[in-house]
Amino acid sequence: MIERNFDIPFIANLALREKQIQQNYRPIIAVHKWFARRPGTLFRGLLLSEFTDKPLRESFYESNDLNGIRVADPFMGGGTPLLEANRVGCEVIGYDINPMSYWIVKQELEHLDLNSYTEAAQELRSLLEKQIGHFYRTRCEYCGSPDAHVKYFLWVKVQACAECGKEFDLFPGYLISQDRRHPKNVFICPKCGGLTETQSQKDPGNCFHCGARLGRSGPARRNRCNCSHCGKLNTYPRGDAGPPKHRLFAIEYYCPSCKPGHKGRFFKRPDVEDLARVRESEDQWKKMRTRFIPGDSIPHGDETNRLHRWGYRHYFEMFNPRQKVGLELSCRIIDRQKNKRVRNALATNLSDLLRYQNMLCRYDTMALKSLDIFSVHGFPVGLIQCESNFLGIRNTEKRINVGSGGWSNIIDKFLKAKEYCDFPFEISQRAGKKIRVAIKNEWIGDKGNGRGRVPRKVEIACKDAAERKIAENSLDGVFTDPPYFGNVQYAELMDFCYVWLRRMLGKEIRAFRDPTTRNTEELTGNENMGRDITHFTQGLSNVFQNMACALKPGSPLVFTYHHNDLSAYYPIAVAILDAGLTCSASLPCPAEMGASIHISNTRSSITDTVFVSRSTGTVSRKWVTDSPKGLASIVNEDIELLRQGNMNPTRGDIRCIIFGHLIRLAIWTLRIGWNREIATKARLKKVDDWISNFGGPQSVEMYLDDTLSTAPEKQAMMIRESEVIYERPGHEISF
Repeated sequence: MIERNFDIPFIANLALREKQIQQNYRPIIAVHKWFARRPGTLFRGLLLSEFTDKPLRESFYESNDLNGIRVADPFMGGGTPLLEANRVGCEVIGYDINPMSYWIVKQELEHLDLNSYTEAAQELRSLLEKQIGHFYRTRCEYCGSPDAHVKYFLWVKVQACAECGKEFDLFPGYLISQDRRHPKNVFICPKCGGLTETQSQKDPGNCFHCGARLGRSGPARRNRCNCSHCGKLNTYPRGDAGPPKHRLFAIEYYCPSCKPGHKGRFFKRPDVEDLARVRESEDQWKKMRTRFIPGDSIPHGDETNRLHRWGYRHYFEMFNPRQKVGLELSCRIIDRQKNKRVRNALATNLSDLLRYQNMLCRYDTMALKSLDIFSVHGFPVGLIQCESNFLGIRNTEKRINVGSGGWSNIIDKFLKAKEYCDFPFEISQRAGKKIRVAIKNEWIGDKGNGRGRVPRKVEIACKDAAERKIAENSLDGVFTDPPYFGNVQYAELMDFCYVWLRRMLGKEIRAFRDPTTRNTEELTGNENMGRDITHFTQGLSNVFQNMACALKPGSPLVFTYHHNDLSAYYPIAVAILDAGLTCSASLPCPAEMGASIHISNTRSSITDTVFVSRSTGTVSRKWVTDSPKGLASIVNEDIELLRQGNMNPTRGDIRCIIFGHLIRLAIWTLRIGWNREIATKARLKKVDDWISNFGGPQSVEMYLDDTLSTAPEKQAMMIRESEVIYERPGHEISF
């Protein structure tokens, strides 16, 4: 059972490493972007802890066959629990109200003939090369070759002056490249637009071309910018003027001939030929009779209102003409594919490609790469945008991609994802080295390659899990990662991809019939849709009650959760109590990447609590405490176990660990005499009252002064090598 067998240091170490480079540990996630995926290593550890008898450190790197075990996930999202359960032979059932979630998990789990896919993908890219490949060529400034490949086009937003009517640039700064992955800093001249490479960022000197003084700061800041022609102070954005306009001002390119003897990257100011290609793509777009470019309007929303402020009213306005030409041609090629599973795979590829092929992508001046539109889980509208090579650049000698965001990149990572389905592996740390351990006889899919692989039962649906009836006493476990109240508006973001897939596949895929992925029953807080915490609580409760009826007596309902606000945990307690379950364990595990853009150097937590709930069973007596001091002792044990797993919890992490244990204890105490028939607000208040009477998190923190004073305040990448085996003895209480 998880309560006895789960190895916190072992899984924490793996999960922390996986989240730094998740695509290397779980290539399957590269099928398509989804948000906040939990570590596959965590759910593998939970499944093996529950259903096998061996120590987790042994079973984790062995082949496991859990045929006959039936597992469900009512909030499948990106599919992590289902993928891990399917991989070890379980029968899986999954639901999600979001059609993009359904589609992504479907593509992850469906078997695909990789030879047929590879042939079709190569043909697609070859056809595109013939039709639009010249749009992504430029003349090398070193050898003069006209066949250098453009990696990235850099665009600056421009605006018409309210006074003189002339267009001026909205440069927030003039530094294009830092001297991290390039020998020097690269600046654009504010006067002539030429590029100059310098040794110093603080004192870059004068422009190599016109002698003007260079500087890092640009004129556009805090939504204000002076016109470079008349000096008039203008404000931006001006949503009433329509979508923003852009001017191409720089190019990063790749010259195969020069690269062997060239240090660093290749940068240039666009020349006459480059600008002529831009005009050619614009002319081609004007003449094009489109069939697949979606004309859908962008609805109002918590995230999409930012787009409206910038003048975007339709999704197609977020792409420039060259991108739209490439996307339309790609859709036409995909539509002609007769192999249904291959066509669906390529359509999924195009959907994933969209996040790099739009005019909201930004250029990372340190890493020197494109940042996709969802790099910060929103719709960030910057002043400098990055357009990636649509086809992608392939170094045929080294068999690697150069740059990011093109078709070759998407195809390559998709192939690795589906190859992983046939031949999964784990990463082991031995003597400071990473070793890939092949796990023979495990595989992911509805059917597998090779003889002896019996098709597996896979049932997934785009449905509300509260309304789907599963036979009573038929499930061996529910493993899930439910939505977090007030979290990212996934539906608003995924509509960006959905409108394209719906245009291509909507006639055949029932889940794609609606014009949006948004749903009034979605369990996230949303101001625009009037969804508050009571809606979230009741929705979660309905799902948990439904799952509890389907669970065999004593079988676990397991889920991960974390939030920076304790009150956001109250719905968890209410849902578990409404379902007639008892929380038998609350276990900490890192589940986010500390170095990610939206977490690094913040006070946010990366630590989830794994809540384990059952209708009957036992719980360790030492976990049931009635004092803040006793709870502080339990929290200290968890912190030590995480440190043994090479994690150094921050104050935010420790706070979330406390929250998890408080909710577990509240459930333990309130389960006797719980009445799920009273109003939702009243049930939430019962949890709040218990927390207050206990003393709240502050009462626990009083006994953690030494621990908190030495804990980091903000998140950062943190890996320390060590390996400590631990046990958790103790008496148990039946429930």
